Amino acid sequence: MADGTPIRTAIIGYGLSGRIFHAPFIAANPRFSLEAVSTSDPARREQARHDHPGIQIAGSPAELLAQRFDLVVLGSPAHVHLEQGLAALANGAALVIDKPFAASVAEAEQLISAAESAGRPLIVFQNRRWDGDFLTVRKLLDTGALGDVHRFESTFERWSPALGDRWQDTTTTSQGAGILFDLGSHLVDQALQLFGPATVAAAELSILRPGGMSADEAFVSLLHDSGTRSHLTMSRFATRSGPRFRVLGSSAGYVVYGLDGQEPALVAGASPAAADFGLEPEGAWGTLGIDGSDAPPVAVPTERGDYGRFYAGVAAALRDDAPPPVEPADALATLRIIARAHEIAGL
Repeated sequence: MADGTPIRTAIIGYGLSGRIFHAPFIAANPRFSLEAVSTSDPARREQARHDHPGIQIAGSPAELLAQRFDLVVLGSPAHVHLEQGLAALANGAALVIDKPFAASVAEAEQLISAAESAGRPLIVFQNRRWDGDFLTVRKLLDTGALGDVHRFESTFERWSPALGDRWQDTTTTSQGAGILFDLGSHLVDQALQLFGPATVAAAELSILRPGGMSADEAFVSLLHDSGTRSHLTMSRFATRSGPRFRVLGSSAGYVVYGLDGQEPALVAGASPAAADFGLEPEGAWGTLGIDGSDAPPVAVPTERGDYGRFYAGVAAALRDDAPPPVEPADALATLRIIARAHEIAGL
């Protein structure tokens, strides 16, 4: 029988990740009880009090890690995940860890080993498995609409030319910073989910912003054991963006532009419980077909995006003995790809 006890949850970090991607979904799911947030930033402490009245607000991670919770969510920088994760596991908590879940393969292996020894789940936050456009590609593959896919192109580009005070801009590659650790964690994970294990065939990484300490732009070519090639492109310095996905198969190709709308909706204050949350307007749908054929490409309705399914899966793993929504081995495979790409590119 499922355990109906609320999952007492604490979040470390209340920047974009903790405030936008974690807290709203935990608060919206009745299987969780959001008990505490830790942030050293006074403005973020006030924001957390406003967003979630009555919860404990701690000024340091140590305050929370000394307490007992069912689940600790690490929305903190990658280079502190090992220390914080080990402390949470030692105190009996399960873990949700933001990607990149460690700054190195060795640290990732240490965290996984500690979770196994503690008998507690370790789940990496790969929420973009529930992007609407990614779910649409998966559906097209499952239905055979594309035929045999020989090339998968995935592009995630933004224009952010100025360095900020975010940890991604102020720490080094050895600390888990850089575009390949950041957006690349999603793109590599999605490619592996769709087409299976892969090796790195080529990699290019560039620091483009003056004063930058880690890669702003990256290209990675993967050769999957299945024979498909994935071309993954990511950038913080792109004045124009390519298609989000271009998938080329023996029967048809699929192209879609733009990014999944859940993040901007959340930033704008939308509730995950809203009736239209995760729905993409018809103008944002991708197209399926063959250029130059008698029948022009047709619009394909984008599947509904649903980041809430991640935390529904976390609850099932903690209370119903279900498999975790993201297996530690999957997250480790992604990190191995990222480490190999850095090695090839020499950055």
